[in-house]
Amino acid sequence: MSNVALGRLGITIGMVAAAMGAIGTAFGIIRHRPAMVQSSRTYAWAVLAGAITAVIAMERALITRDFSVKYVAEHGSSATPPLFNVATMWSALEGSILLWVIILSGYLASVAWRFRKRIDDELVGWAMVTLFAIALFFFLLLLGPTNPFVSTTVPPGFDGPGPNPLLQNHILVAFHPPLLYLGYVGFSVPFAFAIGALITGRLGEGWLIETRRWTLLAWGALTGGIILGAWWSYEVLGWGGYWGWDPVEIASFMPWLTGTAFLHSVLVQERRGMLRVWNLALLCSTFALTIYGTFLTRSGVVNSVHAFSEGTVGPMLLGAFGMVVALSIGLIAWRGDLLRGEGRIDRAMSKEGALLANNILFAAFTFVMLLGTTFPLVVEALNRGTLSIGEPYFERMSGPIGLGLLALMAVAPVLPWRNAAPELLSRRLLWPAWSGAAALVIALVLGARGLMPLVAIGLAGFAGGTAVRHLILAVRRHGVSGLFGRSSGGMVVHLGLVVVALAFTVSSAYASNGQFTMSEGDTVELAGHTLTYEGVVQRDLPQGLEYTMAVRIDDQVYEPKVTRFASSGQVIGTPSVKTGLRRDIYLAVSAPPTESEPRITLRVIIQPGVSFLWIGGMVMVIGTAMAAVPEAGRARRRGISTVDDGPAGRAPIEGGPIDDPVDADAEPIGVGAAEPPAP
Repeated sequence: MSNVALGRLGITIGMVAAAMGAIGTAFGIIRHRPAMVQSSRTYAWAVLAGAITAVIAMERALITRDFSVKYVAEHGSSATPPLFNVATMWSALEGSILLWVIILSGYLASVAWRFRKRIDDELVGWAMVTLFAIALFFFLLLLGPTNPFVSTTVPPGFDGPGPNPLLQNHILVAFHPPLLYLGYVGFSVPFAFAIGALITGRLGEGWLIETRRWTLLAWGALTGGIILGAWWSYEVLGWGGYWGWDPVEIASFMPWLTGTAFLHSVLVQERRGMLRVWNLALLCSTFALTIYGTFLTRSGVVNSVHAFSEGTVGPMLLGAFGMVVALSIGLIAWRGDLLRGEGRIDRAMSKEGALLANNILFAAFTFVMLLGTTFPLVVEALNRGTLSIGEPYFERMSGPIGLGLLALMAVAPVLPWRNAAPELLSRRLLWPAWSGAAALVIALVLGARGLMPLVAIGLAGFAGGTAVRHLILAVRRHGVSGLFGRSSGGMVVHLGLVVVALAFTVSSAYASNGQFTMSEGDTVELAGHTLTYEGVVQRDLPQGLEYTMAVRIDDQVYEPKVTRFASSGQVIGTPSVKTGLRRDIYLAVSAPPTESEPRITLRVIIQPGVSFLWIGGMVMVIGTAMAAVPEAGRARRRGISTVDDGPAGRAPIEGGPIDDPVDADAEPIGVGAAEPPAP
């Protein structure tokens, strides 16, 4: 069977199975026919089988250079290295939707397997209907405007242009998009359960507990994907930065913000039955923003190195975004009476008060990002003009919000529930405050200057001290097992985020850079370093010509490269980066020397702390995995035989709330143990 026929067969199987799964499961729930609901498991596996078949067909076409497939003819090439040839599947619009579908199908099948013994539960059933409906939409995209299996005829000896040159010169292109999609698509699962809870009216805490690890998986993958994307940008694009407030960068950042807010806010609902509307709104917003981000990336409405060219998929994605928003608002409004919380916030200076403030700041941050990316599009659509909102707006607006979030990270973890006595708060904040002061003093001694950077450094030290204090107390109370579970894992994530914030602040505020036009043998000085241009070496590659410039800096040779791709004529630079814990030295050349112009234009950037961005991101991902591990030795689990926790009630409890105590230094509920002495 040809690759075109096999791919179309897979998409058709997936689409039919998704449609039958959605309709059959919904009909079975409404008509109380358990057998029809239970058949959703079979349909879920059929959806996955169809998606796998389509992916196998596409990868086989790419690997065998089957140019009868239009997608391969437009984006494949015999000169593309094997790893990047496999990654070509997600290097353009149609293949990226196929990647979305295979990951979504995997999540769908995983949910069907995880809840196989409770598949006829109405809440689970409606969640499956929602997932089937999402899958059906994306399969329809594959059959319509983004069909990757269109046949074409090419002349004998034809060779395609290959993927975008920027997508075939760094290994991260093989890992960044799949990891980002694992996060993007993963939020479909908690969203589906939120819709199920709204439809059934079972709005207690049971469905939150059932989906907690799914949410952690999606959030951790999205975090890792964003960090890898920043790393790819840093080492590929040649501008010396890792985050430029690009619209597509922001599109991945917005669901991360709302997802982060949800992971904090859900603690209040589980502990005190409050903030139910907040939590549902945050989950629905997170999923809606993944659809909106897909629209930005794949509709051609923004110019970005991350975005794909304009196509007809934009209106369908925008329509899907509108439907998700309308459905979410409608269901939340319909269930308004059932969403009233059991309690209220007694004092602003309490954990629930701090978490509500956290929600407000994250919502404001998201609104700033959404306004900055959407307003220019609205202006262009209405007036047919262009409006650019650039880096100054985002930095000016996000800076104060970021400092506010750092301040909350420093204070909120030590706050008790309901109310905080001043003497208790001062005792718990003593050591974190000293760590913040120490960070500030060290920064001043090392030459740091500027109000905003110093405030950020001090608050980061404060927040880091709070996290370290928590982990020390957890280990003292529970041993090494105290490092695992939601509470301590969350503090490890906080530590990673503090490291990222420090690295972002230091590398942005205290970088030295220069641009030099140099002939062979020229020497220049920058920030105490001596740079000498020693010459260029030309090498033939399957893709084209590669020029390697040798630049000596302090007795070490750097080799920035420039590749002229034969198929497209594009000239793509590859920076040379020497990374260290203290600083990075970054060299980039925009164009190779020629006979008429033997000089090169060399860009040099020396910036401290960049490596800690990647270290901090890794710590955040590790902390997420630690948070998903059950807290060993505490024997505190909710006994949930079904996800039915009643329309307004709390899930049944055996021995205390799940993964409590939330604070390692708080008194365990029902035990009455006193806080151990502060370290």
